[in-house]
Amino acid sequence: MKNTTFGSAWMHRQLINSLRVMDVRALYLFVSLFIMPVCLLINTNHSRTMAYRYFRKRLGYGRLHAAWSTYANHCLFGTVVIDRFAMFAGKIFDIKIEGYENYLKLSEQKEGFVILSSHIGCYEVAGYSLVAKSKRFNALVFGGEKATVMEGRQERLGQNNIRMIPVKSDMSHLFLVNEALGNHEIVSMPADRIFGASKSLEVDFLGSKAHLPLGPFSVATMRKLDVIAVNVMRTSALGYTVYVTPISYAKEASRKVQMQQLADGYAAELEFRVRQYPLQWYNFFDFWS
Repeated sequence: MKNTTFGSAWMHRQLINSLRVMDVRALYLFVSLFIMPVCLLINTNHSRTMAYRYFRKRLGYGRLHAAWSTYANHCLFGTVVIDRFAMFAGKIFDIKIEGYENYLKLSEQKEGFVILSSHIGCYEVAGYSLVAKSKRFNALVFGGEKATVMEGRQERLGQNNIRMIPVKSDMSHLFLVNEALGNHEIVSMPADRIFGASKSLEVDFLGSKAHLPLGPFSVATMRKLDVIAVNVMRTSALGYTVYVTPISYAKEASRKVQMQQLADGYAAELEFRVRQYPLQWYNFFDFWS
């Protein structure tokens, strides 16, 4: 499934302008009743197939439970997209943080550190809550995203000392990542998709073997940096909870062992959150292939 947000630049701007005065919940309802049923019928990017398979095979749901959960899952995904534009429009959400002390402790130390994110919930909310006062926060983002989305992110997130680093095919983003860590800054990377990655690490996830991209774990262990996993989950109609969890590994072990330990720890935390919020899994592809 492509990471590019649906719609033209004109549509995005009109949506942002509308959300400045509209109750976002009205748009949630419209999308759930009229847009998502069409998307499910068309089976856009095979998302219906992949979601249904996830609920049936990985979570063991019955057919009716899996079918309903597939619909609910897509509706929640729609709210995540809407919330992104709502934040660009200046909407304020109720955000709680669990484990904030873990983030503050690392942000106050001299060395930089790595944040591992996932395609569950709405990670972008973290940029509005985990403020980087003494260290710049560098976030790797999809390089092919629409200009309006990138502009909205830059306008809002730039206020919190956050720099976006678009991932590019020529791998030039790695130089910016290395520069940031060399300057003792924070680097945030998604660690659950291997698209474009030539090397991976095998982990146990939801009862079967899955593969995670080697890159994020290699970057962290190269400098023996501290690592936290950050997942942001919807916990109410207009609220999110940011979960900040340390991921430990034996820094004195061999590099290979360090990377595997990190990957295993990340996968365990991801599985815990997915089981806690099963409807907020947004990897609409065969994650276990």
